[in-house]
Amino acid sequence: MLKRIPILLILCILLAGANAQEFRCGVTVNYQKLQSTTQQYETGDVKIFETMKRAIEEFVNNRRWTNLELEYQEKLDCSISIILSERSSATDFKGQISVQLRRPVYNSNYTSGVFNYIENNDFAFSYNESQPLEFDPNSFFDNLSSTLAYYCYIMLGMYFDSYGPNGGEPFYDMARTITQTAGTTGYKGWKSNDSQKARYWFMENHTNSAYEALHSVYYFYYRMGLDMMTKDQNTARKNIIQALRYLQQVHKARANLLSVIQFIDVNMAEIVSIFTPAPRDEQQEVYNIIKDISPINVTKLKDWKLS
Repeated sequence: MLKRIPILLILCILLAGANAQEFRCGVTVNYQKLQSTTQQYETGDVKIFETMKRAIEEFVNNRRWTNLELEYQEKLDCSISIILSERSSATDFKGQISVQLRRPVYNSNYTSGVFNYIENNDFAFSYNESQPLEFDPNSFFDNLSSTLAYYCYIMLGMYFDSYGPNGGEPFYDMARTITQTAGTTGYKGWKSNDSQKARYWFMENHTNSAYEALHSVYYFYYRMGLDMMTKDQNTARKNIIQALRYLQQVHKARANLLSVIQFIDVNMAEIVSIFTPAPRDEQQEVYNIIKDISPINVTKLKDWKLS
């Protein structure tokens, strides 16, 4: 099981090229917006969207991303959705991509969200159904494969951060290599000046030493927090509060960091559920932290009756 994998092994992970399955990823490709516009295509062209879906599933699920051998229940449970909004040629598309990652909680049937992000509606890429999706971190084949690989490594980083201190470091480094390679192509999302929500920032947030505490957020929230809930709820809650303190530390280093916002968006409902029955002093500390890093979410704590 993952909890018994030595951290040194995780830190020695290398990219490999054989068949393996670290991911259990469901993929959807929605082309309904193309049907409702003046962009015309033959009925038979629907086949390309089905082929695109299968190609993405095979690319993510069948490629070996690490040198770890994972049991079926250990594989990363994720979803990737692409909503197409434009088709400028037979092989050129534009739309929106969203990525979700979920993590099992030990000794329960519960899964917790880790990552849930929707890019702006300007994801441009080319796809030719006669050509397989290829990937090499030091080469750029196409924007679709680079973007998919980038998010795979971001998800691997967060996932392994949640099992061991700095366990995701080699994966974030791979995401950085992909970002640097793709950043020379002119496609949006790979550079810091593309937007404040460019995919570039997830890589930057997790590789910048100024935000080192971000890695401890995942470890204390998931491994030391949620995974301990069935064993010792008091200790688990204290560790989750520690995770929020680390999150606040990152926030103080730089306000409105994309990864901090993403963490709160994904976990806010869960945090409310965990601390609603908690002692008042714990509620007060959670309230103060949330008020500091994400004031918009304070209204979700109104039932706690805190002053």
